[in-house]
Amino acid sequence: MNLETIISILQNSWPMFLRGAYMTLAIAVISTIIGAFIGFFIGIMHTIPMKSLSLKTVLLKIGNFLLTCYVEIFRGTPMIVQAMVVFYGLYAYGIELNRFVAALVVVGLNTGAYMAEIVRGGIVSVDKGQYEAAQAIGMNHVQTMIYVVLPQVARNILPATGNQLIMNIKDSAVLSVISVAELFFQTKSVGGANFKYAESFLIASIMYLIMTFTATRLLRVMERRLDGPNAYKVDKESEGQIQ
Repeated sequence: MNLETIISILQNSWPMFLRGAYMTLAIAVISTIIGAFIGFFIGIMHTIPMKSLSLKTVLLKIGNFLLTCYVEIFRGTPMIVQAMVVFYGLYAYGIELNRFVAALVVVGLNTGAYMAEIVRGGIVSVDKGQYEAAQAIGMNHVQTMIYVVLPQVARNILPATGNQLIMNIKDSAVLSVISVAELFFQTKSVGGANFKYAESFLIASIMYLIMTFTATRLLRVMERRLDGPNAYKVDKESEGQIQ
């Protein structure tokens, strides 16, 4: 392994590395967004109060049971197995998914299972007094969630959501088993063409590091912007109005 070999590989195969990195980022970002929506939906469903026995309560319990089964299945099985089951399992029944779509389905559902617990924890962490205050001014459960609870939850779970994005960037490598042309798959093709696997995967590891590091820095910026300034200054005119 030497620098000249690495430079030569980059000169000859950089389009494949870039296409693989683009595919990896696209899958990770889109799947994280899909998973976040799924997580918010399940988190809200699991926190709907069920005070009296009625048809609505029974349907909610059945729905929550099915959602719990989904969460446990996707959290309790490896994503590489899920990819094989979704892609080849559906193909056995005559449903041929595009590989990119199959990747989004697998990673999105997997992310949603983890995000569901993250969101549920974020909702539970909100002080109960805020629920009571919202109900006191006439808000129902949906309005309380949209206008009071979820804005706080979104900020509180941002670090965990960022961690999920970084995990998706790295874990997308398992999608090579269904021939998704992400970075790992492209790197394996480059290594097979030039028989320089160590150098090829060293380049891939650096590209993974750049993507995850950049994602981490961008999320830190988002967190600081949501937090606002460290010190709030009140001008004299506003201070006079307050007095």
